[in-house]
Amino acid sequence: MPQLTALDAQFLQFETDTNIANIAGLAIVDGDLNRADLQALLERRLPYVPALRRRLAPVPLGLDHPYWAQEDDLDLDYHVREIGLPPPGDERQLAEQVSRLHARRLDRGRPLWEIYLIHGLSGGRMGLYTKIHHAAVDGVGGADVLAALLDLGPEPAEPPPYEPEHDAPPPGPAGMLARGLVRLAGNPAHALRFAAQAVPVLDEIPLLSRLPGAGVVSGFARRLAGHGRAPGLPTLPAPKTPFSGPVSRHRRFAFASLPLEEIKEVRKAFGVTVNDVVMTVCAGALRTWLAAHGGVPRRPLVAGVPFSLRDVGVDEPGNQVTLMTAPLAVHVADPVARLHHVRHAMHRIKDRFSVAPARWLREFSESMPAALMGLASRSAFGLIGQASPPINVIVSNVPGPQFPLYVCGARLLSLYPVSVISDVSGGVNITAFSYDGSLHVGVLTDREMVPDAWELAGYLPGSLAELRAAQASLPH
Repeated sequence: MPQLTALDAQFLQFETDTNIANIAGLAIVDGDLNRADLQALLERRLPYVPALRRRLAPVPLGLDHPYWAQEDDLDLDYHVREIGLPPPGDERQLAEQVSRLHARRLDRGRPLWEIYLIHGLSGGRMGLYTKIHHAAVDGVGGADVLAALLDLGPEPAEPPPYEPEHDAPPPGPAGMLARGLVRLAGNPAHALRFAAQAVPVLDEIPLLSRLPGAGVVSGFARRLAGHGRAPGLPTLPAPKTPFSGPVSRHRRFAFASLPLEEIKEVRKAFGVTVNDVVMTVCAGALRTWLAAHGGVPRRPLVAGVPFSLRDVGVDEPGNQVTLMTAPLAVHVADPVARLHHVRHAMHRIKDRFSVAPARWLREFSESMPAALMGLASRSAFGLIGQASPPINVIVSNVPGPQFPLYVCGARLLSLYPVSVISDVSGGVNITAFSYDGSLHVGVLTDREMVPDAWELAGYLPGSLAELRAAQASLPH
């Protein structure tokens, strides 16, 4: 009987006409898939992918978080759609279609996902755009869902040799209300526990750090406990940029691919991690864009960096993700110095996992009464977005398989993430996914803030080239 966690429900509650919580992937496939074949594949695989066969079951009066109810009669004609690109069918036209699709909210009366076959891409290729609501899966869970629909070879694999699990039905209205009242009675205890944990680290929590006096209160609490300031905190407030503030309802999407082997060579030459190189490449591209659009800030941007709690041993239902903040060195002109600045920042952000509550996002959500969460979430997003957003940009890097994958016999050539922007996180999200020897980068922007996402994406190869040139000048 799965119920949404408080964090899952947050992704539902903060949605407005402009803040949309879809996460997605754009695959480019070698060939032209048949819709009937894809539906037949889904028919066989869906029993083993719970996230795709669940719909929301709201609690009366909104007294508690919704439940998931299993949908046994999926309308695949609704969920699997197809559209075509006009000639010449280039990448920009494909990205424009994805921009429109990604800005549309999902129907909450159905399972929260859609797949689009996008025909007409040049070179005998096609696009396969898959989106799912963030309330249903986090980034890692979304990758797992997609993996369940893919094969290691051109021939589709047989179904797993075990019987799929079936969800127990949610309680009836009376049962939902009873459980909701029990949870409501426990909210004060959740709130007190969260407050006790959060007070010493208020200035480390991206949203709560913006509360008046947060730094003074947390600093005093740490001194009483004999602790200093947490390592690696970015300077606040975040500098003002053209992509700071409330977002519109319109999106722009672009993508780029970088050779993963070149990134690994830079990593080896400078003794850093692949993630350090990816973050530095993104910082270099943002620096170039900012230089062409109003100037580079004199201090680093504040980047929101999602972290999966599954990487630190948390294995529970629902979203298992937290958001840490890190300085992103766009203000540093020298690419090598920028790389070392990023390396230091990312090293310190990992240290903060042992100091700050890594589960702060989930604990904060649990401390709020469900009946008030929607109003509180939307109000907080609006106020913080208008006043002084704590984050300039979201940057994320997700490792993927380094071997080819197939869908209905057609090979996946690339897979670009399409993520979330919001009033609080700013109008730019850069998410990278490594697959089969390449780093595939999806750049999502707000149309009013960054009208040409391709310009920003186009600076990524040059940013990597700067690091490669610096690597070539190292003594052998």
